[in-house]
Formats: sequence, C-alpha cells, structure tokens
Amino acid sequence: MSPNVLQQKRHQQILTDAVRAYIETGEPVSSRSIARRHIEPLSSATVRNVMADLEDEGYFYQPHTSAGRVPTAAAYRFFVEQVAAQATASPEDRQWIRRELEAAQTPEAVMERASHVLAAVSRGLGIFISPPLARSVVEHIRFLLLPDNRILVVLISAGGLTRDKLLRLERQFRQEDLDRIANYLNRHYTGWTLEAMHADLRAQVQRDREQYGRLAGDALLLCDSAALGDGGERKIYVEGAARFASSPEFTNQEQLRELLSAIEEKDRLVALLSTCIDAPEPVHVELGLEQMSNAGKHLALVSASYTSNDQVQGTLGILAPMRMHYERVITAVAFMAQFFSENPEESKLS
Repeated sequence: MSPNVLQQKRHQQILTDAVRAYIETGEPVSSRSIARRHIEPLSSATVRNVMADLEDEGYFYQPHTSAGRVPTAAAYRFFVEQVAAQATASPEDRQWIRRELEAAQTPEAVMERASHVLAAVSRGLGIFISPPLARSVVEHIRFLLLPDNRILVVLISAGGLTRDKLLRLERQFRQEDLDRIANYLNRHYTGWTLEAMHADLRAQVQRDREQYGRLAGDALLLCDSAALGDGGERKIYVEGAARFASSPEFTNQEQLRELLSAIEEKDRLVALLSTCIDAPEPVHVELGLEQMSNAGKHLALVSASYTSNDQVQGTLGILAPMRMHYERVITAVAFMAQFFSENPEESKLS
C-alpha cells in the first residue's frame, strides 16, 4: 500500500467507492458517478484528480482513453483488508445458511449442500473438502470378525459419519480379542484423529514393550490408516461450474477451457485450498491465481478451514472472478467454517 496516496482519508474513501461501484455494475467507473455517491460534496474534477493519483500508484487502469477506470488487484486487496474484513454476516444470511445445512439428512448431503450454498453467494465455484481418513476425529470404533477371518473396521466420527473398512491380516484374531482392543481404544482415544491415535500407540510400544506391547501392538495393526486403504484421499464437492463459466470476465474461450480443465484436477483444488490452513487470519483471501491457468489472474479465492477438537478437519471456500461481493462472500465463508467447527453434531461432519 502506498503511504503517500492512501494516507489521505479522501483517497481511501474514493478508492473504496470506486471498487464497490465496479463490483456492483461491472462497468468502468467514471469520476462523475463517484462524485454522486460520495458523502461529502465533491466536484467531478476533484474526484478525477484523486483517481488519477490512484491510477499512478497502480490501483486503477483505463481499458481505453475515453473510458472510466477499472480496479486492479491492488485496489481489491485494499478493499478486502480495510472494508470487507470488518464486515459481519447479515442475520438473513446466517439463518439461510443454517437452514440449508440443517435440512440435509446425511454427512454426504451436508457437504454437497455446503458447496451449493457457497456457490450461491458468489458468481463462482463453491468448494468443500472433507478430511482424509487419517485426519478424521474418531468418536467410536468397532472390530467385527467375519467368517473368512477378514476384519470389518467400523469408524464412527464426530457427528455420526460412519466409515467401514475391510482388513485381511496374516495374524488371526478372535472376536473377544477384537472387543478388548476396541474397548481400550474407545476408553483412551475418543476424540482423537486416527493419525494421532496411531502415533501415540506407536510411542507406547516403543516406550514400554512389556506393559503395552501386545495390546497396543495389536491396536496399532488394526488402526493403521495405510492398511485401511487411506491414501490421503479427500472427498471434494464442487458446485457452480455453469454460472462460473458464464462470467463476463471469461470471454476468451481458450482461456476458459484451460481454466475449467484445471478445476477438473481435484488435486489442484486441494493444494489451492490447503494454503488457508496455515494462514494467520480466519478467512484467507488470495487475489490473482496465475498458478491455476492463464485466466487465473482474474480470479480470487476466499477460503477457511474448519476444526474438530482443535484439529483441522477440512477446508471450504469460493473460487470466483475477482469482481465479487467480498463482504458477503467473506462473511459467508467465515460463518460456515465456524458453524462446522462449533456444531459437529448438527453438521453431521467428521
């Protein structure tokens, strides 16, 4: 941010008004239109001079000489940091989001509904990423011995999400052995992730083989996420592709095809949203995503992570053209992440 230009209140207000006007209309912003919406009486000439100063500092550009001005990524960044980040979700949005999510009957339906809601508050993609098996918070575990000596592992996560996995091990178990191991795990590890549970069991075995060796070793064998077929895969729910593709920002069909192809690569979406996990702010905003495609410079990502028992479980966000209603988008993403973090029972999510 340039200290010379934006130290002045008038410059800040005119920049804010111009960004908001462009978001609303999609048309280059004229000095006359800003003069009309400014609180204090200002002439078009005064506004034009301020906007020229801002253009010199990289906050606007003109598509052509006779046109108004269009905000750059720097202008959006100022708007996000100074205006949108201070906003709060409207009571109507909070009620609507809660009503939509609570209407879903299964964990999968909740995740699908979440991505749909996120898409609906923007002109972009709503993305919801569930945790991999190893990072799921386990509330209860059962082992069932099948007639062919395979073992059915039943993991019940926070909110009632159930995952079943079949194991075929060289070692033979009796059902009473499996029950004893399950009781031990449920007594000591309720609320842990499978990953953390496995690490603690391994540490116990290494620390005291005499005391823990057999029981913890057997539990370690049965709770190995690799043996359970977890390759770190996450379920990804994406909604809003049709609306996204029809955005006026993407008139270049070749760039649009390249962008849609990049979105189809789910690993790229996971990598994109994973940046919000270590971000210091509750909602992470990234402007200009050139790593996505050539058209990515016109995009913005608004994302947040959700937690359970202080463990990051997954991420959610909105990928949309840079011209979006940031106040509504940021507050919706923040409210939804908070909802999933604070209401695992209601949201039915692990």
